[in-house]
Amino acid sequence: MKEQAKTVRQPTSRFGARTRGGRPVVTMILIGICVAVYIGQLTNDSVTEDLSFVPFWAAIEPWRFLSAAFVHSTGSFTHILFNMFALWITGQYLEPLLGRIKFLGLFVISAIGGSVGYLLLVPPINEAGFLVWAVGASGAVFGLFAATLVLNRHLGRETGGIIAILGINVVLGFMLPNIAWQAHLGGAVTGGVLAGILALTAPSGRTAVENASRRRWFWPAAIGLVVLLAAASLWRVMSVDAPLPF
Repeated sequence: MKEQAKTVRQPTSRFGARTRGGRPVVTMILIGICVAVYIGQLTNDSVTEDLSFVPFWAAIEPWRFLSAAFVHSTGSFTHILFNMFALWITGQYLEPLLGRIKFLGLFVISAIGGSVGYLLLVPPINEAGFLVWAVGASGAVFGLFAATLVLNRHLGRETGGIIAILGINVVLGFMLPNIAWQAHLGGAVTGGVLAGILALTAPSGRTAVENASRRRWFWPAAIGLVVLLAAASLWRVMSVDAPLPF
């Protein structure tokens, strides 16, 4: 029976993910990490200082591009509450659709894209913009929102609800104080581009060999996007007309 099971074709989603039952494991792990880090922030202020994204330190502490996604404002519990709720809702949909590894890649790269967006769009250092911290999973969450929109349009599914959610959050990002709309925009653009790559490399319904060949292009294209984000960050850091910490 084991040998026969190996020859049986496993059902997959439109994007090559194995159809699994059960809970979205990666989504739950990401939420667990965010909650654990938040507890650490409440007990030790250095956690926020060491993990938040500060453009001034981007060149010599690049881990902040990603670590900031797991840090949230300790002055407002609704910050982490909203982000975790949004991550849970989008994760339940996207993780089974994309598979665990691709979903994790989407979250991570969108988080990095959010930090890059913040780096590119905050005021220059002589206006103190490079010294303002940015924290939160919002960039990654906006990437998941944008990816849901792009993938639903590709699949011919309803997109009105996600467009409304994106629109409301974009407006709130400009109206409410202390909201890093730059990170929201960066994450949304990055997530949308990644979803576009997913759509372009998805199986086309032809032969199995052709479908496998198309899927292989996703990760090289995703890595290329990360390289582009790194290049944009380096350009921004080098273009700042002020002393930098390196």
